[in-house]
Amino acid sequence: MRKGDATRARIIEAAARQAAIRGLAAVSLNDVAEDVGLSKSGLFKHFTSKDDMHIAVVEAVLDRFRDFVRTPAQALPPGRPRLEAIFDNWLRWGENEWADSGCPVNQLSIEFDDQPGPVRDLLRARLGTFRDAVLAEFQALRDPPLAKAEAQAAYFQMKSFIFGHSDARRMMGDTDAARTARAAFQALLDRTAKAAA
Repeated sequence: MRKGDATRARIIEAAARQAAIRGLAAVSLNDVAEDVGLSKSGLFKHFTSKDDMHIAVVEAVLDRFRDFVRTPAQALPPGRPRLEAIFDNWLRWGENEWADSGCPVNQLSIEFDDQPGPVRDLLRARLGTFRDAVLAEFQALRDPPLAKAEAQAAYFQMKSFIFGHSDARRMMGDTDAARTARAAFQALLDRTAKAAA
């Protein structure tokens, strides 16, 4: 990796860590520059503006999320094995990869859900792709496949368990939150996999 690319990667990492804790809008160029040992003008060698840096941070976080949560599951059979892996990877992503802040994708989604603009557009498009892939796995739980509305309801519950896990672990200090979330998800898979009577 060239020195310039390595510096850019360090800037993005520092900004992503700060954004996961404080929110992307609260990340200042001065804070990031200080974190990576650059001057503010040094940052502008890598990004044309704060907005440019924000987009790069969101893209990098979403790439890492995909590579950590979804990509490893693709080696497994469709349906339940992939869903179990995705859910477990998502829990570990928030607990281990982002132990100081929790899942940055959740943070970014909450921050930008009512903020029109390029960051929200990027989040919506990329998270929509992820959701569609997970919906396909829910549909593969049964033969014939689940109806799309049923898969959407299951995905909604899955994501609710992810948010609930974060709240229980981070806000309430529940050290058993991961076990509870996994049990709830297994029960959801059991219910969803049963053919309608």
